[in-house]
Amino acid sequence: VGFMRNLPHQLVEAFRSTFEEVAGSDVIVHVVDGSHPDPAAQLRTVRDVIAEVDAQALPEIVAFNKSDLIDETQRLVLHGMVPDAVFVSARTGEGIEELQARIAAALPVPDREVTVTVPYDRGDLVAELHERNRVLGTEYVEDGTRVHAFVGGETLAKLEPYLA
Repeated sequence: VGFMRNLPHQLVEAFRSTFEEVAGSDVIVHVVDGSHPDPAAQLRTVRDVIAEVDAQALPEIVAFNKSDLIDETQRLVLHGMVPDAVFVSARTGEGIEELQARIAAALPVPDREVTVTVPYDRGDLVAELHERNRVLGTEYVEDGTRVHAFVGGETLAKLEPYLA
């Protein structure tokens, strides 16, 4: 989500629900304009909002974008601010693979294999299986949707009543 400082109060309130969604995330990819005159303020402003929605404990990957527009001196300054940041450029492709690898490494790995029949009235669970886990197969049977998947602990707990 793009964010600017000094937004009118009404607009900040309109975005609050969007920022509250951050708390339910597995990882925050915090994109900061590396060519901006004051990237430290951008970084601080967004981190303040993240703290306001109690999401500061989530893993954060900082990506300084527009790296093709910054010189080595600015790159050193940014590296000093966030030593483990990734420098990326949509124009040149710099850092894109590294960013993808960092995101993949930060995401929880579904590691428990299950086959479960979810009642048709619990489509929300089937959707969650597809969104946050690794589904290997789906079959529609009389009792509901039979799903073979690798799931994480949180999803496993929700599926417990339906495990065979």
